[in-house]
Amino acid sequence: MLDVRNGSSAASAAPEAGGGPPDGPPAVPLRPYAILAGVFCALYFLYSWVQYTQFRNPSWDLGIFEQSVRAYAELRAPIVDIKGPGFLILGDHFSPVTALLAPLYWVWSSPLALLFAQAALFAASAAVVGRTAQQVLGSRAAGIGITVAYGLSWGLQEAVKSDFHEIAFAVPLLALTCRALLLGRWNAAVAWAVPLVLVKEDMGLTVAMVGAVLFVKGQKRLGAALAGFGVAFFALTVLVLIPAASRVGQYDYWAKIEKTGEGADVSFLDSLVGAFGPGDKWEMAFFLVGITGFLALRSPLMLLVLPTLGWRFLSQDPNHWGMIWHYSALLMPIVFLALVDAVRAVRTSPRPWLVAYGKVVVPVVTAIAVVHALDLPLRELLRSETYRTDARVLDARRAVAAVPEGTSVETNVTLMAHLTADHKVYWVGGATGVSPDYLALDLNSGWSQPITDPVQLASQLHPGTRYEIAAQSGQFVVLKRG
Repeated sequence: MLDVRNGSSAASAAPEAGGGPPDGPPAVPLRPYAILAGVFCALYFLYSWVQYTQFRNPSWDLGIFEQSVRAYAELRAPIVDIKGPGFLILGDHFSPVTALLAPLYWVWSSPLALLFAQAALFAASAAVVGRTAQQVLGSRAAGIGITVAYGLSWGLQEAVKSDFHEIAFAVPLLALTCRALLLGRWNAAVAWAVPLVLVKEDMGLTVAMVGAVLFVKGQKRLGAALAGFGVAFFALTVLVLIPAASRVGQYDYWAKIEKTGEGADVSFLDSLVGAFGPGDKWEMAFFLVGITGFLALRSPLMLLVLPTLGWRFLSQDPNHWGMIWHYSALLMPIVFLALVDAVRAVRTSPRPWLVAYGKVVVPVVTAIAVVHALDLPLRELLRSETYRTDARVLDARRAVAAVPEGTSVETNVTLMAHLTADHKVYWVGGATGVSPDYLALDLNSGWSQPITDPVQLASQLHPGTRYEIAAQSGQFVVLKRG
Protein backbone atom coordinates (compact mmCIF):
# COMPACT_ATOMS: atom_id res chain seq x y z
CA MET A 1 0.00 0.00 0.00
CA LEU A 2 1.01 3.64 -0.30
CA ASP A 3 3.29 5.05 2.38
CA VAL A 4 1.16 7.72 4.02
CA ARG A 5 3.49 8.59 6.90
CA ASN A 6 3.76 12.31 7.50
CA GLY A 7 1.02 12.86 4.91
CA SER A 8 3.18 12.07 1.91
CA SER A 9 4.22 9.25 -0.35
CA ALA A 10 7.50 8.24 -1.87
CA ALA A 11 5.67 8.27 -5.17
CA SER A 12 4.43 11.81 -4.83
CA ALA A 13 7.57 13.40 -6.17
CA ALA A 14 7.70 11.31 -9.32
CA PRO A 15 6.93 13.06 -12.61
CA GLU A 16 4.36 11.59 -14.98
CA ALA A 17 6.95 10.32 -17.44
CA GLY A 18 10.68 10.21 -17.73
CA GLY A 19 13.47 11.08 -15.36
CA GLY A 20 11.80 9.97 -12.14
CA PRO A 21 13.80 10.00 -8.92
CA PRO A 22 15.31 6.70 -7.74
CA ASP A 23 12.62 6.19 -5.07
CA GLY A 24 9.71 7.08 -7.36
CA PRO A 25 7.84 4.84 -9.80
CA PRO A 26 9.77 4.08 -12.98
CA ALA A 27 9.15 6.01 -16.16
CA VAL A 28 6.67 4.28 -18.46
CA PRO A 29 6.63 4.78 -22.23
CA LEU A 30 3.40 6.15 -23.63
CA ARG A 31 3.63 4.62 -27.12
CA PRO A 32 2.34 1.05 -26.49
CA TYR A 33 -0.63 2.38 -24.54
CA ALA A 34 -1.36 5.05 -27.13
CA ILE A 35 -1.40 2.32 -29.79
CA LEU A 36 -3.80 0.18 -27.76
CA ALA A 37 -5.96 3.23 -27.09
CA GLY A 38 -6.07 3.90 -30.83
CA VAL A 39 -7.21 0.33 -31.48
CA PHE A 40 -9.96 0.55 -28.86
CA CYS A 41 -11.07 3.96 -30.14
CA ALA A 42 -11.39 2.50 -33.64
CA LEU A 43 -13.38 -0.50 -32.37
CA TYR A 44 -15.70 1.59 -30.21
CA PHE A 45 -16.36 4.10 -32.97
CA LEU A 46 -16.80 1.44 -35.64
CA TYR A 47 -19.48 -0.22 -33.52
CA SER A 48 -21.19 3.14 -32.89
CA TRP A 49 -20.97 4.14 -36.56
CA VAL A 50 -22.50 0.86 -37.75
CA GLN A 51 -25.26 1.09 -35.16
CA TYR A 52 -26.07 4.66 -36.22
CA THR A 53 -25.95 4.11 -39.98
CA GLN A 54 -28.03 0.93 -39.65
CA PHE A 55 -30.72 2.77 -37.63
CA ARG A 56 -30.20 0.58 -34.55
CA ASN A 57 -29.91 3.32 -31.93
CA PRO A 58 -31.38 1.85 -28.74
CA SER A 59 -32.88 4.97 -27.15
CA TRP A 60 -33.61 8.66 -27.56
CA ASP A 61 -30.46 9.74 -25.71
CA LEU A 62 -28.29 10.35 -28.79
CA GLY A 63 -30.95 12.71 -30.15
CA ILE A 64 -31.19 14.49 -26.79
CA PHE A 65 -27.45 15.09 -26.52
CA GLU A 66 -27.28 16.04 -30.20
CA GLN A 67 -29.79 18.82 -29.66
CA SER A 68 -28.03 19.92 -26.48
CA VAL A 69 -24.50 20.07 -27.90
CA ARG A 70 -25.71 21.64 -31.13
CA ALA A 71 -27.29 24.42 -29.06
CA TYR A 72 -24.01 25.00 -27.21
CA ALA A 73 -22.15 25.08 -30.54
CA GLU A 74 -24.56 27.73 -31.79
CA LEU A 75 -24.07 29.70 -28.56
CA ARG A 76 -27.66 29.10 -27.49
CA ALA A 77 -29.14 27.81 -24.26
CA PRO A 78 -29.23 23.99 -24.30
CA ILE A 79 -32.88 23.61 -25.28
CA VAL A 80 -33.87 20.01 -26.01
CA ASP A 81 -37.28 19.90 -27.69
CA ILE A 82 -37.24 16.10 -27.62
CA LYS A 83 -37.91 16.34 -23.87
CA GLY A 84 -40.67 18.87 -24.53
CA PRO A 85 -41.01 22.12 -26.50
CA GLY A 86 -38.50 24.64 -25.11
CA PHE A 87 -37.18 22.18 -22.49
CA LEU A 88 -33.95 23.39 -20.82
CA ILE A 89 -31.86 20.27 -20.37
CA LEU A 90 -30.07 21.60 -17.27
CA GLY A 91 -33.41 21.21 -15.51
CA ASP A 92 -33.22 17.47 -16.16
CA HIS A 93 -29.61 16.46 -15.47
CA PHE A 94 -26.81 18.85 -14.52
CA SER A 95 -24.20 18.08 -17.20
CA PRO A 96 -22.67 21.38 -18.37
CA VAL A 97 -19.47 19.47 -19.22
CA THR A 98 -21.03 18.53 -22.57
CA ALA A 99 -20.51 22.14 -23.67
CA LEU A 100 -16.85 21.17 -24.14
CA LEU A 101 -17.93 19.32 -27.27
CA ALA A 102 -19.15 22.51 -28.96
CA PRO A 103 -15.83 23.18 -30.74
CA LEU A 104 -15.93 19.66 -32.19
CA TYR A 105 -19.32 20.54 -33.69
CA TRP A 106 -17.81 23.56 -35.39
CA VAL A 107 -15.67 21.11 -37.35
CA TRP A 108 -18.00 18.12 -37.61
CA SER A 109 -21.66 18.91 -37.06
CA SER A 110 -23.10 15.42 -36.74
CA PRO A 111 -24.32 12.96 -34.10
CA LEU A 112 -21.36 10.85 -35.19
CA ALA A 113 -19.12 13.51 -33.67
CA LEU A 114 -20.56 12.70 -30.24
CA LEU A 115 -20.04 8.99 -30.78
CA PHE A 116 -16.44 9.57 -31.83
CA ALA A 117 -15.81 11.80 -28.82
CA GLN A 118 -17.11 9.11 -26.50
CA ALA A 119 -14.97 6.44 -28.18
CA ALA A 120 -11.90 8.66 -27.81
CA LEU A 121 -12.60 9.42 -24.14
CA PHE A 122 -13.11 5.75 -23.29
CA ALA A 123 -9.98 4.78 -25.20
CA ALA A 124 -7.91 7.49 -23.49
CA SER A 125 -8.97 6.12 -20.13
CA ALA A 126 -7.66 2.70 -21.19
CA ALA A 127 -4.24 4.22 -21.79
CA VAL A 128 -4.31 5.85 -18.34
CA VAL A 129 -5.33 2.61 -16.61
CA GLY A 130 -2.79 0.43 -18.41
CA ARG A 131 0.11 2.83 -18.07
CA THR A 132 -0.63 3.24 -14.38
CA ALA A 133 -0.64 -0.53 -13.97
CA GLN A 134 2.83 -0.81 -15.47
CA GLN A 135 4.12 2.10 -13.42
CA VAL A 136 2.79 0.70 -10.14
CA LEU A 137 3.51 -2.99 -10.74
CA GLY A 138 6.74 -2.55 -12.68
CA SER A 139 5.72 -4.93 -15.46
CA ARG A 140 4.87 -4.09 -19.06
CA ALA A 141 3.09 -7.44 -19.43
CA ALA A 142 0.85 -6.52 -16.50
CA GLY A 143 0.21 -3.09 -17.98
CA ILE A 144 -0.72 -4.48 -21.39
CA GLY A 145 -2.87 -7.20 -19.83
CA ILE A 146 -4.79 -4.71 -17.68
CA THR A 147 -5.28 -2.43 -20.70
CA VAL A 148 -6.79 -5.26 -22.75
CA ALA A 149 -9.02 -6.45 -19.90
CA TYR A 150 -10.19 -2.92 -19.20
CA GLY A 151 -10.80 -2.02 -22.85
CA LEU A 152 -12.91 -5.16 -23.35
CA SER A 153 -14.78 -4.78 -20.05
CA TRP A 154 -18.55 -5.19 -20.10
CA GLY A 155 -19.14 -1.77 -18.57
CA LEU A 156 -17.45 0.07 -21.43
CA GLN A 157 -18.91 -2.15 -24.15
CA GLU A 158 -22.45 -1.73 -22.90
CA ALA A 159 -21.92 2.04 -22.74
CA VAL A 160 -20.74 2.08 -26.35
CA LYS A 161 -23.83 0.10 -27.32
CA SER A 162 -26.02 2.64 -25.50
CA ASP A 163 -24.95 5.57 -27.72
CA PHE A 164 -23.53 8.77 -26.24
CA HIS A 165 -23.89 9.85 -22.60
CA GLU A 166 -22.29 12.53 -20.48
CA ILE A 167 -20.55 9.90 -18.32
CA ALA A 168 -18.02 9.59 -21.17
CA PHE A 169 -16.24 12.51 -19.46
CA ALA A 170 -16.37 10.89 -16.02
CA VAL A 171 -14.55 7.74 -17.17
CA PRO A 172 -11.15 9.35 -17.93
CA LEU A 173 -11.49 11.77 -15.02
CA LEU A 174 -12.00 8.88 -12.62
CA ALA A 175 -9.07 7.01 -14.19
CA LEU A 176 -6.83 10.03 -13.62
CA THR A 177 -8.15 10.49 -10.09
CA CYS A 178 -7.45 6.87 -9.16
CA ARG A 179 -4.04 7.06 -10.82
CA ALA A 180 -3.13 10.05 -8.68
CA LEU A 181 -4.33 8.25 -5.55
CA LEU A 182 -2.21 5.21 -6.38
CA LEU A 183 0.88 7.33 -6.98
CA GLY A 184 0.34 9.39 -3.84
CA ARG A 185 -0.22 12.63 -5.73
CA TRP A 186 -2.85 14.00 -3.43
CA ASN A 187 -3.30 17.46 -4.92
CA ALA A 188 -3.55 15.95 -8.40
CA ALA A 189 -6.25 13.57 -7.15
CA VAL A 190 -8.26 16.55 -5.93
CA ALA A 191 -7.68 18.45 -9.18
CA TRP A 192 -8.96 15.56 -11.30
CA ALA A 193 -11.89 14.80 -8.97
CA VAL A 194 -13.37 18.30 -8.66
CA PRO A 195 -14.51 18.61 -12.34
CA LEU A 196 -16.63 15.49 -11.89
CA VAL A 197 -19.36 17.64 -10.34
CA LEU A 198 -19.92 19.16 -13.80
CA VAL A 199 -20.50 15.76 -15.40
CA LYS A 200 -23.71 14.79 -13.61
CA GLU A 201 -25.42 15.74 -10.37
CA ASP A 202 -24.74 12.46 -8.53
CA MET A 203 -20.99 12.75 -9.12
CA GLY A 204 -20.74 15.09 -6.14
CA LEU A 205 -21.14 12.06 -3.89
CA THR A 206 -18.35 10.25 -5.74
CA VAL A 207 -16.13 13.30 -5.25
CA ALA A 208 -16.98 13.14 -1.56
CA MET A 209 -15.88 9.52 -1.52
CA VAL A 210 -12.55 10.51 -3.11
CA GLY A 211 -12.18 12.75 -0.07
CA ALA A 212 -12.90 9.74 2.15
CA VAL A 213 -10.13 7.76 0.45
CA LEU A 214 -7.74 10.66 0.99
CA PHE A 215 -8.75 10.69 4.64
CA VAL A 216 -8.06 6.95 4.93
CA LYS A 217 -4.63 7.48 3.39
CA GLY A 218 -3.69 10.05 6.01
CA GLN A 219 -4.63 13.24 4.16
CA LYS A 220 -7.22 14.14 6.75
CA ARG A 221 -7.55 17.88 6.17
CA LEU A 222 -7.48 17.63 2.38
CA GLY A 223 -9.83 14.65 2.41
CA ALA A 224 -12.34 16.31 4.73
CA ALA A 225 -12.33 19.46 2.59
CA LEU A 226 -12.93 17.50 -0.62
CA ALA A 227 -15.66 15.39 0.99
CA GLY A 228 -17.42 18.52 2.21
CA PHE A 229 -17.15 20.10 -1.22
CA GLY A 230 -18.61 17.01 -2.91
CA VAL A 231 -21.59 16.77 -0.57
CA ALA A 232 -22.23 20.51 -0.75
CA PHE A 233 -22.14 20.55 -4.55
CA PHE A 234 -24.45 17.55 -4.74
CA ALA A 235 -26.94 19.36 -2.52
CA LEU A 236 -26.53 22.55 -4.55
CA THR A 237 -27.28 20.85 -7.85
CA VAL A 238 -30.28 18.74 -6.80
CA LEU A 239 -31.85 21.29 -4.44
CA VAL A 240 -31.07 24.59 -6.17
CA LEU A 241 -29.56 24.51 -9.67
CA ILE A 242 -31.69 21.81 -11.29
CA PRO A 243 -34.98 23.01 -9.70
CA ALA A 244 -34.16 26.54 -10.84
CA ALA A 245 -33.85 25.35 -14.44
CA SER A 246 -36.76 22.90 -14.25
CA ARG A 247 -40.29 23.76 -15.31
CA VAL A 248 -41.70 21.97 -12.30
CA GLY A 249 -39.24 23.52 -9.84
CA GLN A 250 -37.87 20.26 -8.50
CA TYR A 251 -35.42 17.43 -9.19
CA ASP A 252 -37.57 14.89 -11.02
CA TYR A 253 -35.33 11.88 -10.45
CA TRP A 254 -36.20 11.58 -6.77
CA ALA A 255 -39.22 9.76 -8.20
CA LYS A 256 -36.95 6.91 -9.29
CA ILE A 257 -36.55 6.11 -5.59
CA GLU A 258 -39.91 7.29 -4.29
CA LYS A 259 -42.27 5.74 -6.87
CA THR A 260 -42.64 2.43 -8.67
CA GLY A 261 -42.96 2.22 -12.43
CA GLU A 262 -46.74 2.21 -11.97
CA GLY A 263 -46.60 5.47 -10.00
CA ALA A 264 -47.26 4.03 -6.54
CA ASP A 265 -45.50 5.76 -3.64
CA VAL A 266 -42.62 3.94 -1.95
CA SER A 267 -41.25 4.94 1.44
CA PHE A 268 -37.51 5.35 1.87
CA LEU A 269 -37.51 2.39 4.26
CA ASP A 270 -39.19 0.23 1.62
CA SER A 271 -36.64 1.43 -0.94
CA LEU A 272 -33.86 0.53 1.45
CA VAL A 273 -35.27 -2.94 2.07
CA GLY A 274 -36.01 -3.42 -1.62
CA ALA A 275 -32.42 -2.57 -2.49
CA PHE A 276 -31.45 -6.06 -1.40
CA GLY A 277 -34.09 -7.74 -3.53
CA PRO A 278 -33.94 -8.37 -7.29
CA GLY A 279 -31.20 -10.65 -8.56
CA ASP A 280 -30.19 -8.33 -11.42
CA LYS A 281 -28.55 -6.01 -8.91
CA TRP A 282 -26.46 -8.77 -7.39
CA GLU A 283 -25.52 -10.21 -10.76
CA MET A 284 -24.20 -6.79 -11.73
CA ALA A 285 -22.28 -6.45 -8.45
CA PHE A 286 -20.86 -9.96 -8.84
CA PHE A 287 -19.55 -9.25 -12.34
CA LEU A 288 -18.25 -5.86 -11.22
CA VAL A 289 -15.77 -7.46 -8.83
CA GLY A 290 -15.54 -10.78 -10.68
CA ILE A 291 -13.78 -9.19 -13.66
CA THR A 292 -10.92 -8.35 -11.29
CA GLY A 293 -10.71 -11.85 -9.89
CA PHE A 294 -12.36 -10.40 -6.76
CA LEU A 295 -8.97 -9.03 -5.64
CA ALA A 296 -10.06 -5.40 -6.14
CA LEU A 297 -12.09 -5.74 -2.94
CA ARG A 298 -8.84 -5.40 -0.98
CA SER A 299 -8.30 -1.81 -2.15
CA PRO A 300 -9.77 1.33 -0.49
CA LEU A 301 -10.39 2.64 -4.02
CA MET A 302 -13.47 0.41 -4.06
CA LEU A 303 -15.12 2.97 -1.79
CA LEU A 304 -15.57 5.07 -4.93
CA VAL A 305 -18.12 2.65 -6.40
CA LEU A 306 -20.48 2.99 -3.43
CA PRO A 307 -22.33 6.21 -4.39
CA THR A 308 -23.19 4.93 -7.88
CA LEU A 309 -24.14 1.47 -6.63
CA GLY A 310 -26.13 3.08 -3.82
CA TRP A 311 -28.53 5.08 -5.98
CA ARG A 312 -28.82 2.23 -8.48
CA PHE A 313 -29.76 -0.25 -5.78
CA LEU A 314 -32.29 2.18 -4.29
CA SER A 315 -33.87 2.97 -7.66
CA GLN A 316 -37.25 1.47 -8.53
CA ASP A 317 -36.33 1.51 -12.23
CA PRO A 318 -35.14 -1.93 -13.43
CA ASN A 319 -33.03 -0.24 -16.12
CA HIS A 320 -30.66 0.86 -13.34
CA TRP A 321 -30.14 -2.58 -11.84
CA GLY A 322 -28.45 -4.84 -14.34
CA MET A 323 -25.43 -4.92 -16.63
CA ILE A 324 -26.99 -3.14 -19.61
CA TRP A 325 -26.94 0.55 -20.53
CA HIS A 326 -24.14 2.95 -19.62
CA TYR A 327 -24.39 3.14 -15.84
CA SER A 328 -21.46 0.82 -15.08
CA ALA A 329 -18.94 2.44 -17.43
CA LEU A 330 -17.71 4.93 -14.84
CA LEU A 331 -17.08 2.06 -12.40
CA MET A 332 -14.62 0.33 -14.74
CA PRO A 333 -11.56 2.56 -14.12
CA ILE A 334 -12.21 2.34 -10.39
CA VAL A 335 -12.31 -1.46 -10.18
CA PHE A 336 -9.35 -2.04 -12.49
CA LEU A 337 -7.11 0.44 -10.71
CA ALA A 338 -8.32 -0.98 -7.40
CA LEU A 339 -7.06 -4.31 -8.75
CA VAL A 340 -3.67 -2.73 -9.45
CA ASP A 341 -3.59 -1.34 -5.91
CA ALA A 342 -4.50 -4.74 -4.47
CA VAL A 343 -1.87 -6.63 -6.51
CA ARG A 344 0.78 -4.27 -5.16
CA ALA A 345 -0.52 -4.69 -1.60
CA VAL A 346 -0.60 -8.50 -1.54
CA ARG A 347 3.04 -8.74 -2.53
CA THR A 348 3.92 -8.25 1.14
CA SER A 349 1.08 -10.37 2.52
CA PRO A 350 2.04 -12.95 5.19
CA ARG A 351 -0.27 -15.43 3.45
CA PRO A 352 1.70 -17.35 0.78
CA TRP A 353 -1.42 -18.30 -1.16
CA LEU A 354 -2.41 -14.64 -1.46
CA VAL A 355 1.06 -13.68 -2.66
CA ALA A 356 0.88 -16.47 -5.23
CA TYR A 357 -2.59 -15.36 -6.38
CA GLY A 358 -1.35 -11.80 -6.76
CA LYS A 359 1.31 -13.03 -9.17
CA VAL A 360 -1.16 -14.73 -11.54
CA VAL A 361 -4.29 -12.59 -11.18
CA VAL A 362 -3.50 -10.20 -14.05
CA PRO A 363 -3.29 -12.92 -16.74
CA VAL A 364 -6.34 -14.55 -15.20
CA VAL A 365 -8.26 -11.28 -15.40
CA THR A 366 -7.12 -10.75 -18.99
CA ALA A 367 -8.29 -14.24 -19.95
CA ILE A 368 -11.66 -13.64 -18.25
CA ALA A 369 -12.08 -10.40 -20.22
CA VAL A 370 -11.29 -12.04 -23.57
CA VAL A 371 -13.66 -14.94 -22.96
CA HIS A 372 -16.43 -12.69 -21.65
CA ALA A 373 -16.04 -10.40 -24.66
CA LEU A 374 -17.30 -13.23 -26.87
CA ASP A 375 -20.74 -12.51 -25.42
CA LEU A 376 -20.56 -8.69 -25.47
CA PRO A 377 -21.46 -6.05 -28.09
CA LEU A 378 -18.11 -5.77 -29.88
CA ARG A 379 -18.41 -9.38 -31.01
CA GLU A 380 -20.91 -8.08 -33.59
CA LEU A 381 -18.01 -6.53 -35.49
CA LEU A 382 -16.85 -10.04 -36.41
CA ARG A 383 -20.11 -10.89 -38.21
CA SER A 384 -20.60 -9.99 -41.87
CA GLU A 385 -24.34 -9.42 -41.41
CA THR A 386 -23.54 -6.54 -39.06
CA TYR A 387 -22.51 -4.42 -42.03
CA ARG A 388 -25.25 -5.52 -44.42
CA THR A 389 -27.68 -2.85 -45.61
CA ASP A 390 -31.10 -4.47 -45.68
CA ALA A 391 -34.50 -3.28 -46.90
CA ARG A 392 -35.36 -1.82 -43.48
CA VAL A 393 -32.33 0.50 -43.59
CA LEU A 394 -33.19 1.66 -47.11
CA ASP A 395 -36.78 2.33 -46.01
CA ALA A 396 -35.56 4.35 -43.04
CA ARG A 397 -33.30 6.45 -45.29
CA ARG A 398 -36.24 7.19 -47.57
CA ALA A 399 -38.33 8.29 -44.61
CA VAL A 400 -35.62 10.69 -43.43
CA ALA A 401 -35.24 12.09 -46.95
CA ALA A 402 -39.00 12.66 -47.14
CA VAL A 403 -38.90 15.25 -44.32
CA PRO A 404 -37.82 18.61 -45.83
CA GLU A 405 -34.83 20.27 -44.21
CA GLY A 406 -35.62 23.02 -41.71
CA THR A 407 -39.10 21.75 -40.85
CA SER A 408 -40.37 20.57 -37.47
CA VAL A 409 -41.00 16.87 -37.02
CA GLU A 410 -42.39 14.57 -34.35
CA THR A 411 -40.76 11.14 -34.38
CA ASN A 412 -39.83 8.08 -32.38
CA VAL A 413 -36.45 6.54 -31.58
CA THR A 414 -35.45 4.92 -34.86
CA LEU A 415 -35.30 8.09 -36.95
CA MET A 416 -34.72 10.64 -34.20
CA ALA A 417 -30.93 11.10 -34.23
CA HIS A 418 -30.97 11.20 -38.03
CA LEU A 419 -33.30 14.20 -38.04
CA THR A 420 -31.94 16.41 -35.26
CA ALA A 421 -29.14 17.88 -37.36
CA ASP A 422 -31.40 19.95 -39.64
CA HIS A 423 -34.89 19.75 -38.15
CA LYS A 424 -36.66 20.82 -34.98
CA VAL A 425 -37.39 17.39 -33.53
CA TYR A 426 -39.99 16.38 -30.95
CA TRP A 427 -40.66 13.02 -29.28
CA VAL A 428 -43.88 11.29 -30.27
CA GLY A 429 -46.48 12.36 -27.75
CA GLY A 430 -44.19 14.98 -26.25
CA ALA A 431 -45.01 17.92 -28.52
CA THR A 432 -47.70 19.32 -26.24
CA GLY A 433 -49.17 22.58 -27.57
CA VAL A 434 -47.28 22.27 -30.86
CA SER A 435 -48.42 21.05 -34.26
CA PRO A 436 -45.24 19.93 -36.06
CA ASP A 437 -44.99 20.17 -39.83
CA TYR A 438 -44.39 16.43 -40.10
CA LEU A 439 -44.68 13.16 -38.22
CA ALA A 440 -42.05 10.55 -39.14
CA LEU A 441 -42.87 7.21 -37.55
CA ASP A 442 -41.39 3.76 -37.27
CA LEU A 443 -44.55 1.70 -37.01
CA ASN A 444 -42.68 -1.07 -35.21
CA SER A 445 -40.57 0.99 -32.83
CA GLY A 446 -39.52 -1.03 -29.79
CA TRP A 447 -40.23 1.92 -27.47
CA SER A 448 -43.98 1.89 -28.04
CA GLN A 449 -46.86 -0.30 -29.10
CA PRO A 450 -46.97 -1.07 -32.85
CA ILE A 451 -48.82 1.65 -34.73
CA THR A 452 -51.62 0.31 -36.91
CA ASP A 453 -53.22 3.59 -38.02
CA PRO A 454 -50.73 6.50 -38.17
CA VAL A 455 -53.36 9.01 -39.35
CA GLN A 456 -55.56 8.22 -36.36
CA LEU A 457 -52.54 8.49 -34.04
CA ALA A 458 -51.74 11.92 -35.48
CA SER A 459 -55.31 13.09 -34.87
CA GLN A 460 -55.12 11.83 -31.27
CA LEU A 461 -51.81 13.59 -30.64
CA HIS A 462 -52.91 16.86 -32.26
CA PRO A 463 -56.70 17.30 -32.12
CA GLY A 464 -57.92 19.86 -34.61
CA THR A 465 -54.92 19.47 -36.90
CA ARG A 466 -55.19 17.28 -39.97
CA TYR A 467 -52.28 15.12 -41.10
CA GLU A 468 -52.09 13.07 -44.27
CA ILE A 469 -49.58 10.47 -45.40
CA ALA A 470 -46.86 12.05 -47.52
CA ALA A 471 -44.62 9.02 -47.91
CA GLN A 472 -44.55 5.41 -46.78
CA SER A 473 -41.80 2.84 -47.17
CA GLY A 474 -41.95 -0.49 -45.41
CA GLN A 475 -42.48 0.05 -41.69
CA PHE A 476 -41.84 3.80 -41.93
CA VAL A 477 -44.42 6.44 -42.68
CA VAL A 478 -44.16 10.22 -42.99
CA LEU A 479 -47.26 12.38 -42.43
CA LYS A 480 -47.56 16.02 -43.48
CA ARG A 481 -49.69 18.62 -41.75
CA GLY A 482 -52.64 19.52 -43.97
